[in-house]
Amino acid sequence: MPPSVLKAEINSLSAESERSGHFGHLWGRSQTMKRVYEQISRVAGTAITVLITGESGTGKELVARTIHDLSRRRKQAFLAVNCGAISPNLIESEIFGHEGQLHGADRQHQGFFERAHGGTLFLDEVTEILPELQVKLLRVLETGMFMRVGSTQERPTDVRIIAATNRKPVEAVAAGRMRADLMYRLDVFPIPVPPLRDRLEDIPLLAQHFLNDICAEEGVQKKFTPGAAALLSRYHWPGNVRELRNVVQRAFVMAEGDTIDDTWLFVEPPASPAAPSHSPSQASITVPIGTSMADAERELILATLRHYNNHKERTAAVLRVSLKTLYNRLKEYSSDRPDADSYGDASNGEPLIR
Repeated sequence: MPPSVLKAEINSLSAESERSGHFGHLWGRSQTMKRVYEQISRVAGTAITVLITGESGTGKELVARTIHDLSRRRKQAFLAVNCGAISPNLIESEIFGHEGQLHGADRQHQGFFERAHGGTLFLDEVTEILPELQVKLLRVLETGMFMRVGSTQERPTDVRIIAATNRKPVEAVAAGRMRADLMYRLDVFPIPVPPLRDRLEDIPLLAQHFLNDICAEEGVQKKFTPGAAALLSRYHWPGNVRELRNVVQRAFVMAEGDTIDDTWLFVEPPASPAAPSHSPSQASITVPIGTSMADAERELILATLRHYNNHKERTAAVLRVSLKTLYNRLKEYSSDRPDADSYGDASNGEPLIR
């Protein structure tokens, strides 16, 4: 697609975002989101690797999809891969493919790099890839060549890589979760996505967008009362945009009639504007100096899980990790303590917002 056509389309989207707050797959009129739109506009038409950072639930995949839709690769595949959701035993064959017998499968298997050929490969939670596999990923990024598992023949790949993480890249390197050379290879064009608490002015727009979508799906028209809209704007949203969407959907189901008031929101505003969103009760743990990063992380996760009465969605939101990542960690901890029964599911009965 000629660059002039892409530029004209981006200009049109920019004008639309000023009018309606809608840009590609994203919604928002805040200055922080306008900055994201500007970065997308500049990088979409290039082949440059992008690293999207931000808390879980902020919409990092929507940023990636918008970049792809505004790129020259838009007619080819967009393949989104959650690296934290794939078994460590399978992730190499899933990414690079395999041939011959592997894990009981005696056949050829195309990996993500082959399936996304000509398009965009979105590697979400990239810091969850095992270090030994990061070396192979780095080689593909540097050479454009890869090998299927079980093969000796290199194959070329033509994909645009967009990666994402809910960790700060430098901290991930310090904690041993990411190789420094891979971080520098991915972090060519960083796009930080702001948490919802940093763009509270976008909440009415986002809530109305989600409500419009579900009304269209269900064929029923409902609207927020002014009090409900105001209440949504006073909450700190540890689960970010994903949590807001879920709350709107559940409130739609529970509200009778054609209006949604604060009856089904269960919002408790923070005690003070300066209160940290992740520790409303000031609960804390103490970690001795010399504790390994893995052990410190374990103590923090388990303490937070206990604090929130074993409610995993709330725990993941407060820790700013995906629910899948939390489940993977708890599975690891349970394997260390086969007799442990404190990590079970206890998500029933939780209010929509606390």
